[in-house]
Amino acid sequence: MPSPPRTGRPLILATKPFEAEVTWRSWYEVLSGFVVWGLCLTAILWCPWWIGKVAIAVFTGAVQFRIFSLYHDHLHKSVLADSRVAQALFAVFGIMMLVPRKVWKETHNFHHINNGKIEWTTIGSFAVMTTEQYTAATSEERQRYLRSRSPLAILCGMFVVGVYGMCYLAFRRAPKRNWPGPVAIAIHVAVLLGLGLSLGWGYALVLWTLPLFCQHALSSYLFYVQHNFPGTVFFERGQWNYTTAALEGSSYLVMGPLMRWLTSNIGYHHVHHLNAKIPSYRLPEAMAAIPELQSPHRTTFAWRDVWAALRLKTWDPEHKRMDAL
Repeated sequence: MPSPPRTGRPLILATKPFEAEVTWRSWYEVLSGFVVWGLCLTAILWCPWWIGKVAIAVFTGAVQFRIFSLYHDHLHKSVLADSRVAQALFAVFGIMMLVPRKVWKETHNFHHINNGKIEWTTIGSFAVMTTEQYTAATSEERQRYLRSRSPLAILCGMFVVGVYGMCYLAFRRAPKRNWPGPVAIAIHVAVLLGLGLSLGWGYALVLWTLPLFCQHALSSYLFYVQHNFPGTVFFERGQWNYTTAALEGSSYLVMGPLMRWLTSNIGYHHVHHLNAKIPSYRLPEAMAAIPELQSPHRTTFAWRDVWAALRLKTWDPEHKRMDAL
């Protein structure tokens, strides 16, 4: 008879061999991202057509997301955790991208250990109300909630998540600990002004602001769809289970080779949530080797899947599903 599917500790232990980092591969993943980023910025400067500059700037934002995804892995200690060079490199990158190291690490680690708990969705993820909570909420509370989950809020993640959430709110919450937030905003403004005054405001936008805007938009959508999709699960107090939340409450975003490279395999999110210490370049290997990881909730960038995720608003605990309004 076939063995029953593993869960809990036995399943987590099955992922342990894939935690082994290949140092040269980690450096290759990181440095190749920075090299392509530099080439993209150079291409923006040399492209003779402004429509081409804008198109390259949008692609540059996706390349920046790749570096951000590796920054995320580094803070999970799965990539170059012991390298002082990598620590310094990513610390500077986090400030430049409006995602200071301490704030991201604190909120994202909280999200990982509380993934799927309905009362903690507001920290490190997109807030989720139950149908009962939404019904009992005031009109103002409902509107604020719907705005926080709207496509516009996701598109404007640079301002909603970066400037406001990661920099301003974090600083207001703990000024002594989260002082890098205002520094990140000041540096962003200074770079924008410097580029604008030296090269012109058009160049300032395509070299600096537009790539960052696109990076945050992609980041916000990915972090939304990884836990807000048809078939996802959330738990109330006393019902939570780590492995179930990881495998049933996290999606597998199916992508082609280019998008897998640009996102550094973050689409294998169910595997990542089961064991965040697996380097991103080993996530496909882990999924292929472990049968319990091979039947995840799948989604894609196809419009029907994007719309199916974006229209979801509240969690129905009685029917165990996300509902649209």
